[in-house]
Amino acid sequence: MISLKKYLDAPSGPQEIEATEDPKLLKVAIEEYGTTLEAVGNCCAGACPATANALNQELAEIGSGLSVSMESAKLAEAATHARELLNKWGRATEQHYQKKTDEVKELLLAMARAAESVSTRDTRCAGQMSQMTDRLSTIASLDDLTEIRMSIKRSARELKTSIDRMAAEGKATLDALREQVSTYQAKLDAAEAIASRDALTGLSSRLYVERQIERRIAACAVFCVALVDIDGFKRTNDQHGHLMGDELLKQFAKEFRWACRATDVIGRWGGDEFLLIFDCALTEAQARAERLQKWICGRYTLEGKHGEIKLQVQASIGLAEHGNDEAMNELIGRADAAMYAEKKMARAAALLR
Repeated sequence: MISLKKYLDAPSGPQEIEATEDPKLLKVAIEEYGTTLEAVGNCCAGACPATANALNQELAEIGSGLSVSMESAKLAEAATHARELLNKWGRATEQHYQKKTDEVKELLLAMARAAESVSTRDTRCAGQMSQMTDRLSTIASLDDLTEIRMSIKRSARELKTSIDRMAAEGKATLDALREQVSTYQAKLDAAEAIASRDALTGLSSRLYVERQIERRIAACAVFCVALVDIDGFKRTNDQHGHLMGDELLKQFAKEFRWACRATDVIGRWGGDEFLLIFDCALTEAQARAERLQKWICGRYTLEGKHGEIKLQVQASIGLAEHGNDEAMNELIGRADAAMYAEKKMARAAALLR
């Protein structure tokens, strides 16, 4: 494949490259570069969904704006912009995880302070108990019964006061620690919820879906996976822009959610691909996949800058049942192959019509 650096360094820009190299290869190189940018954005979204919303969209826009006819300066500017976006995302992600680290560190310090407080209190109470013991030993040597009685009463009152203070201080320390733990638990739960959700569609993230698949594999459960891909989605982005593409993904995800059971695991796998886990054998999964396809395919209406845009959306579904001792990548690979086989059949059928 033609090197983009060679393209940028050419003295006369694209014209000289086209004179010496196959223009088709150059076109493929530019398209692959754009696709790579979009893939990088998807990977960043998977690594840290909380900071990758804008990055994913902007990288996709840069990729879709590349063309063979661009001047070398414009292409270099696009590459520089992409690097700046990635550097900015890297800094934001570092700050995000540093903040989470600081929160956990603060919680650990709070627990350490609570433990220290309990230790200090127990040491003080131990000293008071020791004094009580010495006083009781002294009482034992007294001969006057009245004096013994008075000393025991006084010691008992002091002992009760010490125990009551110890209980009150312990409860206050425990209540404070519980409140701090509850606060940080809520923060950690919120962070986990963000990480397990796709920022654009609201469906489960790829990382969450992968964890669910691994759990089923470890439990030797019977299940199938369905990989769903929107047919011709790139054409929608090219014709109507990435904002409309994102709107279509959100509507498609909503229809996807409505067509499935509340307990089904549905996630965005990447780009315009979605993954669904069926907790059943292949025969039942096939019937459910057929119903799903009828529901999610059809006419979609998007709100554009210049009015409504109506699109006829079709989707291809690849289904695979987990086999014994099969790794997750092998299972997804079979579903992916089945999905592309169905897509190929749909294209052939369209040509015959």
